[in-house]
Amino acid sequence: MSRNEGSAERANVYTRITHEIIAAIEAGAGEWRMPWHHDGAAVTRPTNVVSRKRYRGVNTVALWIAAEARGYGSGLWGTFRQWQSAGAQVRKGERGTTVVLWKPFGTNADAGHGDDEHRRGGMFARAFSVFNLAQVEGYDLPPTTMLPESERIGHAEDFVAALNIPVTEGAYDAHYRIDLDRIFMPTFGSFRDPASAVGVLLHEAAHATGAKHRLDRNFEERFKRDWLPIEEACAELTASFVLADLGIAHHPRPDHAAYVASWLSALKQDPRAIFTAASKAQQAADWMWAQQPEAKEIAA
Repeated sequence: MSRNEGSAERANVYTRITHEIIAAIEAGAGEWRMPWHHDGAAVTRPTNVVSRKRYRGVNTVALWIAAEARGYGSGLWGTFRQWQSAGAQVRKGERGTTVVLWKPFGTNADAGHGDDEHRRGGMFARAFSVFNLAQVEGYDLPPTTMLPESERIGHAEDFVAALNIPVTEGAYDAHYRIDLDRIFMPTFGSFRDPASAVGVLLHEAAHATGAKHRLDRNFEERFKRDWLPIEEACAELTASFVLADLGIAHHPRPDHAAYVASWLSALKQDPRAIFTAASKAQQAADWMWAQQPEAKEIAA
């Protein structure tokens, strides 16, 4: 197969994957969840110990600040009674952090045993004191099965290494820091499966392709304040494309469609948004291939 034929075939694969993701979104892609697990929850993802739902809005900020100030290494939180219901006990003398839950009148607001209430219009707010995992005793974290190092997908990691983007493992979650031009990843063993680890690594590498000294990608001009969902969709599509190129996932994994859907829900007014993201994702994937030491084309 010639280089031009290979590039055309790759473009066809990318188009097919994009349409499969769109079809999955239209059919109801489901709820996205992180493809890695933690001892409790990452400090960057404050989570309730009983409901396992993430805290939102100002509560997230309050719990971030408390965790940073007090050196908590977990994002698992709960009220005094919630910890009791989980078989644990808040240590004597521990100081709680206040979070607020807004509910409409006439609903059961006793979900967390609030300490105080405030009313505004047709809503009332109930304040709760919550405690971090580090403040309790007797809570056994659920066992986790760690992926063995032997299951790393070597050719995929070599592909990413050829991009010359520094990667640090051991972070609480996966992210790319543009100021450091560095990818941070959870440990390999914390992922559900090897393909998830590679997919997340490629997602973060896709973000890195948008840096000024690479592709200088900028969605802000067109999408204004809604540029971030497009960038996230672009990164996830890029990961889907390259996973197919590398023979790891020939069709989009269900979590790719769910992740894209979780971001594009904010852009329902622009049905062409996903195609913009896909076009830039193809550009990112092509850039990645151009960095490889030898031209590798997908099989016919």
